[in-house]
Amino acid sequence: MSNILRVRKSLPIGWGVLALFIGMLAYFVSIPVALLALAFVSGAPLFTIMLGAAALGALSLTGQRGFDAEFDGMIEHILNVGLGDQVQVMSTIPLFIYAGYLLAEAGTADRLVRFANALLGWIPGGLAIVTIGTCALFTVFTGASGVTIIALGGVLMPALVRAGYPERFSMGLIAGTGSVGLLFPPALPLFIYGTVYGLTNLEPEIWDTRRFLFAGIVPGMVLVGMLSAVAVTVAIVKKLPRQRFSINELVKSFFLALPELFIPFGVIIGLAIGFGLPEIAALTVVYTVFLEVFAARGFAAMGPSWGKPLDPKILWTTTREAMAMVGAIFIIIFASTALTNYMVTAEVPRKLVAWTQAHVESKIVFLLAINVILLIVGTVMDIFSAIVVVLPLVAPIAKAYGIDPYHLGVIFLLNLEVGYLHPPVGLNLFITSVKFQRPITEVMWATIPFLVTMIVALLTITYIPSLTVVPDAERTGPVSQLTNMVHTAVEELTVVRDVTLVDAAGAPLTDKAGKQMVKHIADCESIKDEIAKGGCQKLFFDVKGCKGKPDEAVCAHKAIAAWVVSNVNAGDDPSTQIVLVTEIALVAGDGTPIKDKAGAPIVKKIADCDTATDKDTCRELFINVSNCKISPPESGVDECVKEKVSSWADSNPQ
Repeated sequence: MSNILRVRKSLPIGWGVLALFIGMLAYFVSIPVALLALAFVSGAPLFTIMLGAAALGALSLTGQRGFDAEFDGMIEHILNVGLGDQVQVMSTIPLFIYAGYLLAEAGTADRLVRFANALLGWIPGGLAIVTIGTCALFTVFTGASGVTIIALGGVLMPALVRAGYPERFSMGLIAGTGSVGLLFPPALPLFIYGTVYGLTNLEPEIWDTRRFLFAGIVPGMVLVGMLSAVAVTVAIVKKLPRQRFSINELVKSFFLALPELFIPFGVIIGLAIGFGLPEIAALTVVYTVFLEVFAARGFAAMGPSWGKPLDPKILWTTTREAMAMVGAIFIIIFASTALTNYMVTAEVPRKLVAWTQAHVESKIVFLLAINVILLIVGTVMDIFSAIVVVLPLVAPIAKAYGIDPYHLGVIFLLNLEVGYLHPPVGLNLFITSVKFQRPITEVMWATIPFLVTMIVALLTITYIPSLTVVPDAERTGPVSQLTNMVHTAVEELTVVRDVTLVDAAGAPLTDKAGKQMVKHIADCESIKDEIAKGGCQKLFFDVKGCKGKPDEAVCAHKAIAAWVVSNVNAGDDPSTQIVLVTEIALVAGDGTPIKDKAGAPIVKKIADCDTATDKDTCRELFINVSNCKISPPESGVDECVKEKVSSWADSNPQ
């Protein structure tokens, strides 16, 4: 929890350099900003830093609406996050955290290592591959590399050394693979990233956190494959002995690990068949509690292989620790929402996009810059803090360069994975140093082969976007959605393709050149706005709906006329509006003509609207009267015209 709430205090910056930096900030920027930076490097809670930055931002905008309005708007945005659409995704975070803590406490690591060793220990470098695979799978459960190294290090390090692997290589392998599972569902960073990206509202019509959970599977396998290749190479060069394969041990260890192995695959299957994230998360917790507290007692009774079931007292302690982590993450998310709201109001993302596009022309160069920046961020911030702070700034720029949001997410998380291992202050380096009581410099040198391999994998995944495989939204939807898709497809095949515009009486409508107007359904496909596109297609489906009726022609004419009134004449483009009346005599509500001061009836001409002060108001009269003639109500054309003219005259006294 301390790694989440606080900035790491072990930054290797001399106090003299730090004082110089703070002094420069105070001189060139402002004293409040300098004090905020001092609090940041001193280890102040991250959420207080973000709220402080948001408050300073509100003060800087006081010339627009005042501090109260600016800061209150940020807090209101926080409340909207707690009550809006993101709640569905955010509700899964505490559930998956809790399940991960339970699995870490229940001795899952020992059973996974035993099964993986029985499965792969007989091939060259098998035990090293077991280490990589087990660390990846365990990180999926826990979502934090520090927990993985602490939980598995004591089991795997002695086993690797006994098998003949060099001690430095073994230590570097455990440190280097402590975070390789963060791209596999249901790892917690995937949900955090999906929640924060959803809050940016950059591409709501495209982004779906459920689809993003699958995006990292292939890139994660590429990373694991490259690290495994290094392990196999070392084993062959060192001529390390292999474990003898035993089918009995494989079967026994498989059945011991099967109940827990089912969890990640069960999550993937649930998502694929259309279950919602909250339902899957809740079922995961129920299953984990039942497995580790109740079912484990039955397994333990059959022999000591399973281990001890979770005691209710330990269950309470684990629950308290998990909920503390949940609180820390939620505080940071809510505080970052306020800071993001300020940055949007101050147009910080837009300015960053403009600056980046002015100085970086190539998309390839931009991706390389993103890799470098995120590697630096990953060395000084934990992954959760980095997501909520950096993502709102990076995402708009990436969108401007046409980078797929799902591919950006994979790049983002993989960079932060590498940052865990990157010297001089990568988190895995410190945890490994403390765990095995080795100097930090020795750990750094031990991890170099794995760091280089991870960077190669990062560059490969960054510049080959096809490796980020995301399922189509329709394929992961419920059966009802698929049924609607099929129904829509059938409707589109049988719908009318071309419609001649007419009024309710069947008289053709013409454009300004006197040419008969015809609409084609193919023209609707070029409309990007989904609402406008649906309005365009409605004409053809309405006409199709009249087919087979006794008064088919009358029904179609009325449908076309109604569509013209609600879509064509309701638009803001005068060039497309259909005006059938060019001169109108103004009348009062009782039908008597309205006269000017000289006693002559007032007649309005549409040509006069071109020179009128309010052109839209002037044209409104002619559009409304034309609509009466195109699609008259049940009261009739004359009554409709009189009502529209008198109403307009009352609102615009002459």
